[in-house]
Amino acid sequence: MEPLKPWRDDTRLTHSGRDPANHAGTVNTPVYRSSTFIWPNSQTLPRYLEQAADPQLREHIYGRNGNPTTAAFEDAVAALEGGFRSLVMPSGLAAIAGAILALVQSGDHVLVTDNCYGHARQLFDQVLPGMGVHVSYFVPLLGADLAALMRPNTRLVYAEAPGSNTFEVQDIPALARVAHAHGALLVMDNTWATPLFFKPFVHGVDVSLQAATKYLVGHSDAMLGVITTTEALYSQVRERVRLLGYIAGADDAYLGLRGLRTLGVRLRQHQQSGLAVARWLSARPQVLKVLHPALPGSPGHALFERDFLGASGLFGVVLQPVPDAALHAFLDSLQLFAQGASWGGFESLIRIAHAQRTFPPALPRGHLLRLHVGLEAVDDLIADLDQGFTHLHSQP
Repeated sequence: MEPLKPWRDDTRLTHSGRDPANHAGTVNTPVYRSSTFIWPNSQTLPRYLEQAADPQLREHIYGRNGNPTTAAFEDAVAALEGGFRSLVMPSGLAAIAGAILALVQSGDHVLVTDNCYGHARQLFDQVLPGMGVHVSYFVPLLGADLAALMRPNTRLVYAEAPGSNTFEVQDIPALARVAHAHGALLVMDNTWATPLFFKPFVHGVDVSLQAATKYLVGHSDAMLGVITTTEALYSQVRERVRLLGYIAGADDAYLGLRGLRTLGVRLRQHQQSGLAVARWLSARPQVLKVLHPALPGSPGHALFERDFLGASGLFGVVLQPVPDAALHAFLDSLQLFAQGASWGGFESLIRIAHAQRTFPPALPRGHLLRLHVGLEAVDDLIADLDQGFTHLHSQP
C-alpha cells in the first residue's frame, strides 16, 4: 500500500513493512522459517538469478538471500532511514564489517573517527591491514578540516555521531562534502539516534549502519544489525554481504519489526528521562562532567542542535577520582541500574567505560562511566543513583 502523501515517522513506524493482504490478513508479517523455497517450474530459476544484477527484483530463492519476514523488516527500516533499501544482518558488528568489506579493497585508505565503537576499531586495526587496506583516525570534531587528511586512495570515511563513550558529535554534512569532493564515500553508524532522530541520507551519508539489537529491537532479546544504502551502492553491498554468508534469522527480524512499532514512544521516553537524569547528575558534587550531546557544553552540542531531531537515553559521566573500591561499591549498590553490555532496551544500565583513542579527548581526570536510562520512573532512577553516591564516599 503506497501512501497518498509522505507519511510522518510515527505513521511509518506503524505501517511500513506490513502487507496484511499477502499474509492472510495478519496485522504483523508472520515469521517465515525457511531455508528452501520451491520454484514453480524449471523456467523460473533464470529470473530468480537476475536479481544479482537488478536491485528492483526481489524473489525468494534460498534462505540466505532472505525471506518475507526479513524483507519486511528491511523495507520498514529503509522507509524510516530514507535510503534506497536495507539489508538485515545478524548483529551490529556484522553490519559494520559487511558494509566495510563490501566497499574497500587492497590499496585503499580509510579514515575513521577516533571515537568509534571499540569492536569496530578492532576491525579497522586487526582485520583491514591484513587485507592491504590502510587505516588512519581523525579527531571527531575536525569537520571540514578533514580535507587535509584525504589521500588519492582514500575510499571511505567512517563516522559515528555521537561517538562511543565520549559522545562527541561530528559534523556529518561537512564530512560528506569532503568525502564526496575527493571521490570517497561516507559511512555512518546511526545506532545512537536511530533514523527517528537523525536522517543520514538527508545529510549526505552514503551507507547508514545500525545495531538494531539496541533501540530498534528495544527489548534486549535479539541480536540484529541493518545496513541501508543509496541506490547506487545497494547491489554492490548486497552481493558482498550475501557472499560472506550474512543473514539474520526470521525470528530476530520479527522481533525487530515488533520493536519498530513502539520505537517512537519508547525513544521519546528515553530522551525525556535521560535528560532528567543527566541534568540531575550535572549538579552533583561527585560528578566532574556529563557527556550528553543535548546539553550545552558537551562536545559538538551546536552540531547536535543543528542536525539532530532528538536524543536517546545513552550518555557518559566522568566522576571525581576515588579509590577503585569506592567506585565498585557505588556500582554494586545500584538496584535499578544494572551492569551489563549493550543498551537500548527498556532497562537502565551502567558500566565502566574506556576511551580507546589515538587522540585522547579533553576530559577531566576521573572515572568514565556510561549510562543508559531506561523506561523506569525517573524519580526512582535518580533515587537509586543518589543512594549509590553514599557508598561512593563510605569506603576507607
